[in-house]
Amino acid sequence: MAAFGSILAPAVKDHRSEICDNVLPSEQSGKNQAMNDLESIRINGDRLWSRLMRIAQVGATPAGGCNRQALTDEDVEGRELFISWCRQAGCDVRIDEIGNIFARRPGTGHDSPAVMTGSHLDTQPTGGRFDGIYGVLAGLEVIETLNDRGIPTRHPIDVVVWTNEEGCRFDTAMMGSAVWSGNLPLEEAYALRDQDGHSVLEELDRGGHRGRFPATPGSVKAAFEAHIEQGPVLEQGGESIGIVTGVQHMSRHRVVIEGQEAHAGPTPMALRKDPVMALASTLPKLYALAEAHGPDGRVTIGCIKTLPGSSNTVPGRLVYTVDIRHPEEAQYIAMLGELREYIAASCGEFGLSWHHDCFWQSPGLTFHKECIQAVRTAVEIVGLSHRDMISGAGHDACNLASRVPASMIFIPCENGISHNEAESIKTEAATAGANVLLHAMLHQASGDVQRA
Repeated sequence: MAAFGSILAPAVKDHRSEICDNVLPSEQSGKNQAMNDLESIRINGDRLWSRLMRIAQVGATPAGGCNRQALTDEDVEGRELFISWCRQAGCDVRIDEIGNIFARRPGTGHDSPAVMTGSHLDTQPTGGRFDGIYGVLAGLEVIETLNDRGIPTRHPIDVVVWTNEEGCRFDTAMMGSAVWSGNLPLEEAYALRDQDGHSVLEELDRGGHRGRFPATPGSVKAAFEAHIEQGPVLEQGGESIGIVTGVQHMSRHRVVIEGQEAHAGPTPMALRKDPVMALASTLPKLYALAEAHGPDGRVTIGCIKTLPGSSNTVPGRLVYTVDIRHPEEAQYIAMLGELREYIAASCGEFGLSWHHDCFWQSPGLTFHKECIQAVRTAVEIVGLSHRDMISGAGHDACNLASRVPASMIFIPCENGISHNEAESIKTEAATAGANVLLHAMLHQASGDVQRA
């Protein structure tokens, strides 16, 4: 894979004329006009922005962000608002057994596979207003635009809300799409618990969002996910659209170091079995690890917890998490090996026992060639600046890509900030990305499109 966010899009063949090959002159003229009519379609940017601002009120934080953690009351309220908009748009709505929401605009073709889009509604505890929800509402806006123009599609269009993408309340990211794609057993997802001991199953039932439909893929022709970039590359390069060709390798690791509790006053430093000393020795090595595998290596220490957690007691146990990422497989594997070496060396230095487990991972991937080309063609139609990119973050599209053809569309976010209440995008960026999504989906869903 290429380095994250570093490849400019190459010149490509204009594929828009392919639907007009091998036809008679009179038929050619009619098809050209039909193609031109379709290419002129644009979404209603004001409607999309209004809905983004409306749903941002659900779980709004004082600093201007959102707190709609998975399956909380706020998440359920956002889900119900989305469902109401979908039903107003004439969609059939169903919920599967892990709580994923599917809103369908029927197609004209009998048993034609669906063209799917969507993302998530849940947020970080101090999240922004656009992460996830932008992709959901951009998908709904595609349906609204087709309804406004009276344009049928051969293939049905599904807009999906995936459950617990963030993985902050229940510590498994992209959970709903992982169950749907077969990458996570349903019962294992049901058993996940938050810090208060509430399970996913209990919270699905409490909020009334455990559906009766199996959480398994139906027939899907193509899947697209529109998303804010969550990084600075597009904004710094002045491009409007990121054509996402793949996602980097990533995993999360839990390290537990066993020490010995002791009184903070009488116990000499040299005689302590203090796990924090091992952590202090490890941390510089881990940050140096990211630098050594730079510029694309990523190391994040997300959680640190000492037990018993008393200010005048040497901890008897330390638990911390490490997030490792790299777009190149060989370097990613090397980083994992060095992680274990550094932990072992630091704990050995202080005579401490330890164990490590990888509790979540998402292998790197390359998205489907035809779906990437559909996005590229859509960018040509809309006439926007763009670049090819590797995603630095995990997304539900990663799970989808293991089962169905998929790709992603990125739009810039201001200053590259995300997972933060200051997260922001421009209205024109929201509109541009939704227009690309519209034409990418039409590329896959239309068949022989005729005006109703």
